Amino acid sequence: MKRLAIAIAATAALLGTPALHAKERLSGEAQLAKLLEGRVAGEPVNCLPLSANNDVRIIAKTAIVYGRGDTVWVNQPTNATALDPDDILVRKSQTPRVCNLDTIQLLDRSSNFYTGFVGLNQFVPYRKVAAAE
Repeated sequence: MKRLAIAIAATAALLGTPALHAKERLSGEAQLAKLLEGRVAGEPVNCLPLSANNDVRIIAKTAIVYGRGDTVWVNQPTNATALDPDDILVRKSQTPRVCNLDTIQLLDRSSNFYTGFVGLNQFVPYRKVAAAE
């Protein structure tokens, strides 16, 4: 009986260990907040500079983030709950600039099926705050 209790306790300890070491999954809002730490929001803009289109990240069910470095632009589109980091953003436009009121179709990376769309809103620039010396 004592062996059975020890075996059960050992099994429970082993099964609980991965949960302790598993990386906590952050919500989309928490991921966005972490990305924007140390940055200050600026005045929203309707269109992005061409340089911002080179780097695009999707924050699950929350936002699309354009740019990298000192300034990033955050767009929280309509129907943001459809956003998935594994989606490919498909924009059909005659201009190289991304602007509010553009619609973007979401293409699943693995199945190549369209999974939905989002409508862009204004882009909020977030700039790094200079460190105080």
